Amino acid sequence: MQSSTPKVLQTLAGNSLLGHVLDCAQSLQPAKISVVYGHGAEKVLTAFKDKTIQWVLQSPPQGTGDAVKQVFHANGEAESSKDLMLVLYGDVPLIQKQTLLDLIELAKKDTLSLLTQTITDPKGYGRIVRDKQGKIRGIVEHKDASAEQRLICEVNTGIVCAPSKRLRHWVAKLSNDNEQSEYYLTDIAALAVEEGVEVVSSSPTLEWEAQGINDQWQLAQLERQWQRHLAKEMLIQGIAIIDPDRIDIRGKLYAEKDVRIDLGCVFEGEVYLRSGAQIGPYCVIKNSDIGERSQIKAFTHIEQAKIGPHNQIGPYARVRPGTVTAEEVHIGNFVEIKNSEIGKKSKANHLAYVGDTQVGKEVNLGAGVITCNYDGANKHQTIIGDGAFIGSNSQLVAPVTIGSGATIAAGSTIVADAPANQLTLSRAPQRTVASWTRPSKKT
Repeated sequence: MQSSTPKVLQTLAGNSLLGHVLDCAQSLQPAKISVVYGHGAEKVLTAFKDKTIQWVLQSPPQGTGDAVKQVFHANGEAESSKDLMLVLYGDVPLIQKQTLLDLIELAKKDTLSLLTQTITDPKGYGRIVRDKQGKIRGIVEHKDASAEQRLICEVNTGIVCAPSKRLRHWVAKLSNDNEQSEYYLTDIAALAVEEGVEVVSSSPTLEWEAQGINDQWQLAQLERQWQRHLAKEMLIQGIAIIDPDRIDIRGKLYAEKDVRIDLGCVFEGEVYLRSGAQIGPYCVIKNSDIGERSQIKAFTHIEQAKIGPHNQIGPYARVRPGTVTAEEVHIGNFVEIKNSEIGKKSKANHLAYVGDTQVGKEVNLGAGVITCNYDGANKHQTIIGDGAFIGSNSQLVAPVTIGSGATIAAGSTIVADAPANQLTLSRAPQRTVASWTRPSKKT
């Protein structure tokens, strides 16, 4: 990958490659998940320290067959005759649950089950060798394949499932007598055939889901394929996505009917778009809930917030964690809201900062209004009552309360509570200096 980050920690759709594989494996509810690791061990172990995983060190790396052998060494003689082992790969991130369930079902019949695929360019893949009756007789790695065998387009994905006792027996018999001096897991197919065990195959549901990653170009291609797959599923469900090639879903996106998503949007974590929500171009929304028929205008960033129904947010707004807005709220261009509750029909239409604030109903925050919530050591709260009017370029120095119906004159710095239904202002007297002369540039 030409990177200091181990390959399995490279990200795709907001999750690491290995993270995708582990999530899929966990969805199968296995008795145990074992991860064989080697390169980048410390970083990989740290990244998944909270996962319930059996970590098995392979040192030195001696091939896929040896990797599986190390798992058996780590587990002793624990498996029963009914136990199955499924072998997955940390750099094959998008394998799907149903594909694996189909493979597992085949292995229950005391077979060696291989996930195979027919592709137009099989270079680099192990070839599936079949007899005249179509039965699998073995797998030949590309580097060891004859010219005739390299014409075969059915390839091995590497993903296999088999009874654990049989798999333990086969990997113990593997030889490293090959060009790479490695123990190939693929050689178990020929061993199974020799012992009269049927070798069967199934194919992925989606043609790209068994695709492995070996460089940044392949990673970028698979990212786009996955994003287009997600977009297609949503389009079929009736979600309007203006350009399915220009959307990024890095987590889970839940959208209801009549949602419209313009081009270039990024969704991270868990995002909910309620009925009729409109997302403008180039918005970034992370772990948030966008209310019914709300309009999120272009270039707006929203993170860990709950946007109420019929809101207008943006363009160029930033809504930070802890923000909750009620109905018909307007947050305009270059307005930043953080950890605040904004009441029904309240407005901050431009160039304002509202942090750690409780804003009542029908409040107007003028241009340039700032709630000064941080004293250099601690955060403090501002409370603004219903119907208050905060004039442009005013600073509210927390902790402070602005009463309901109060008016704060433009350009004021408010350091004490302002009473309800009254005008409060804080300004230096205006004066004009008649004798003043504007400086001129020296020659």
